[in-house]
Amino acid sequence: MQKSIQKYFALFALPTILAFTVMFIIPFLLGIYLSFTEFTTVTDAKWAGLSNYVKAFSNQDFLNALWFTVRFTVVAVISVNVFAFLLALLLTRGKKGTNLFRTVFFMPNLIGGIVLGYIWQLILNGILYKFEVTLTSSATYGFWGLVILMNWQLIGYMMIIYIAGIQNVSKEVIEAAKIDGCTRFGILKNVTIPLVMPSITICLFLTLSNSFKLFDQNLALTAGAPSKQTSMLALDIYNTFYGSVGWEGVGQAKAVVFFVLVALIALVQLLATRSKEVEN
Repeated sequence: MQKSIQKYFALFALPTILAFTVMFIIPFLLGIYLSFTEFTTVTDAKWAGLSNYVKAFSNQDFLNALWFTVRFTVVAVISVNVFAFLLALLLTRGKKGTNLFRTVFFMPNLIGGIVLGYIWQLILNGILYKFEVTLTSSATYGFWGLVILMNWQLIGYMMIIYIAGIQNVSKEVIEAAKIDGCTRFGILKNVTIPLVMPSITICLFLTLSNSFKLFDQNLALTAGAPSKQTSMLALDIYNTFYGSVGWEGVGQAKAVVFFVLVALIALVQLLATRSKEVEN
């Protein structure tokens, strides 16, 4: 069997490798090249050096979007994971109806981001109208609207991952902790959380990357209003690339910076949380 796998591996892997190269590797490398050029199409690119990156970091809208995205990500990552973990603890106590609640909490993740954005825009504006304001009246309303939307969409998904981790904790270890006189909080702190660290690693990575890359929900909920104060990085890159003729190279430079930033932060998070994982 092993020899057969080795013999035909290239044949079966080739279509996937070709598709990945054509659809990801080549466009990715081409995008890096275009970030150093001025272009309107890939055929008329002219070398511009680092000028696009200078313009990107000199652009106040980009810096505002970066700061807004960082603040949003910190709040969203903490709130989503805390609520998801607490729900997972509640739904692993063996109570009746837990499977129904798991399904209900997971369902928002199945709805597309654009649809979610418009649904929550109607809901939140309906509430805010009573106070004669809307989501676009202030950046504060838009910020917390995005946080609420992100929590509603992702808590159920993260909860499922935490449930899988909690259920994988050995009951013998918990019983031994109880015999040693450990309280419920002590078991949670010293037994459950350390043994659930692989799930925490996954959930932190997913919420961190999804928060940074948020686009469609941002576009549907506020579209950056008022005055681009609620634009996140992905939306700012989109507006730069398609909003002004001659700024395509700057938009591409912003996209490269965005990729490097997300990759570095995700890598640091993975290394930090994996170092705390212990065997069950």
